[in-house]
Amino acid sequence: MEKLSEKDKGLIRDSWESLGKNKVPHGIVMFTSKGHQNCLKLHLLPSYRGFISVQVMLVIDAAVSHLDDLHSLEDFLSNLGRKHQAVGSSHNTQTSKMTVVGESLLYMLQSSLGPAYTTPLRQAWLNMYSIVVSAMTRGWAKNGEHKSN
Repeated sequence: MEKLSEKDKGLIRDSWESLGKNKVPHGIVMFTSKGHQNCLKLHLLPSYRGFISVQVMLVIDAAVSHLDDLHSLEDFLSNLGRKHQAVGSSHNTQTSKMTVVGESLLYMLQSSLGPAYTTPLRQAWLNMYSIVVSAMTRGWAKNGEHKSN
């Protein structure tokens, strides 16, 4: 599993300090971004969208809480990837959804942080998100291997 630089960790922690205390409103901002609406087709019930936004924010919070040891989240993220694969998403669909969630995360950060949202901060979050997605993808791939055997 890749590692984050100390600079990236500091930027992520500092920006998450206030956002992490208000997960629900910030999660809703993520899931009301235009890109996310298009991806999910918004056929989900509003209460279910709220549930998903909280779940995504909890995963982000777990990753931020374990920045010094993201490897400790490997099993959790891998299992999460397996769950996503088990609901029948194709690899292309899953990759597309993860891309949109990442874009929505960046949208939420930019909307919430305003001028504090800098290019280095954006890159730090992208670096962390790519580590999370990689771990989830490994779980997705492992589950697909088990199904084909």
